[in-house]
Amino acid sequence: MRAVHRAPDAILSTPAIEADPTDPQILQACADLVATMRAHAGCVGVAAPQIGLGIRAFCLDVTGHRKAKSSHGLVVLMNPRLVDAHDPVLAREGCLSVPDLTGDVRRPAFVVVRGQVPGTGSELEFRADAFEARAFSHELDHLDGLLFLDRVASAHAIYARRNYL
Repeated sequence: MRAVHRAPDAILSTPAIEADPTDPQILQACADLVATMRAHAGCVGVAAPQIGLGIRAFCLDVTGHRKAKSSHGLVVLMNPRLVDAHDPVLAREGCLSVPDLTGDVRRPAFVVVRGQVPGTGSELEFRADAFEARAFSHELDHLDGLLFLDRVASAHAIYARRNYL
């Protein structure tokens, strides 16, 4: 597990670069992504810039989330790219890198994402809808140097995060 970088850390606003998915250091980085995600209750995804790595990699897992329709289980992708997206929907989201806020963000309700498998470099394609599509879009934004705050519907669409403990 690695520490999560928080806004306004510069790495979060810097576009990540492609990396060799067969590099053994990349495999360790991807393992760290998953461990970091699992260590934070309720977290459904982490991108490499959030743990201080400027590479195009992320993990996500929406299994069991009440808003998920599609669920591919644990997804770890290198050099992912958005192939198709449509049917934008406005919904609330948050982020480990912005722990005190949530916001209303318009994101596609359906996406197609392609990327490489860490270790082999083989290509995979995912078709996701609803909450999983939102998670893919959110993680892809991190790789482009964007936070959900960059996409909020308006200044009035940012809220203090509620604690339910």
